[in-house]
Amino acid sequence: MEVFEILVTAGFWAATLRIATPLIFGTLGELICERAGVLNLGIEGIMTMGAMCGWMWVHMGGDLVSGVLFAAAIGALFGLLHSLFVVYLGLSQHVTGIGITMLASSLAYFVTRMLLPGSTTPPKITPFQPYPIPILSEIPILGPAFFQQTAMTYGAFVVVIVVWYVLYKTPLGLAVRMVGENPLAAEAQGINVLAVRTGAVMAGSALMAVGGAFLTMSAFDAFYFTMINGRGWICVALVIFATWRPGKALVGALLFAGIDAWQVRVQQVPGVSVPYQFFLMAPYILSILAMIVMSRKALYPKALLVPFRRGERT
Repeated sequence: MEVFEILVTAGFWAATLRIATPLIFGTLGELICERAGVLNLGIEGIMTMGAMCGWMWVHMGGDLVSGVLFAAAIGALFGLLHSLFVVYLGLSQHVTGIGITMLASSLAYFVTRMLLPGSTTPPKITPFQPYPIPILSEIPILGPAFFQQTAMTYGAFVVVIVVWYVLYKTPLGLAVRMVGENPLAAEAQGINVLAVRTGAVMAGSALMAVGGAFLTMSAFDAFYFTMINGRGWICVALVIFATWRPGKALVGALLFAGIDAWQVRVQQVPGVSVPYQFFLMAPYILSILAMIVMSRKALYPKALLVPFRRGERT
């Protein structure tokens, strides 16, 4: 029974929100890219670069807010690089994305070694501190779990609302969805398909980098080369689970984070004799199963992975 009592503790839900935050940013970033018809497999490397850049900015004397913005700017630049190859040149989105991941990950390691050549352990910074929301933070269980988080966690939930509103309630969002569904029709309406796709990839990549920056500037206080640890690939899977909808992306991120937070605590329960490797696999196995179930009826963007060449009719 103690195993299931974990689910009603404030510590469990607080940890779930912390674990979910980088996934929310990364999943929304990938969702924006794919809504415009571009698969961005550079997410793992972009998150790594964002984690390093935000942390390094603060370590060099910058403040936390500008560190997040700097990480977002670097992410947008990698998004622009990805766009040059896949949007304008029409190259393979899979190959280019993997190349971006390798480039960004290696560059993050190189820059860290170049700027801190004599450091054997990464220097620590002062990260974002939890900010209790007045009155709400005093609610039993719910208060400590949901209303005593850092600014970046609160920001992740705000971004969900903003992305949903932009995609479904604004002309810009309609243009993004249109170039991901039928770019020829979008071009006929006077929409610059290449520019919209490029902007979407840059914006999505910026959010991915912010997700990485959360790990070094809010969850932890230093940069480690392997700290992304596959979160980018999980975000790609969560986009499919969410059927390319921001609200479902939030649910998917919370579901994966909840399972992850639960398995960590279950390993510490006395009398549990199940090998710990099973608990480590559980979040990924359940996420794959959920993705399979949800994706069977998913309406994916029709022009996803399809190169667009201006004036060409197929």
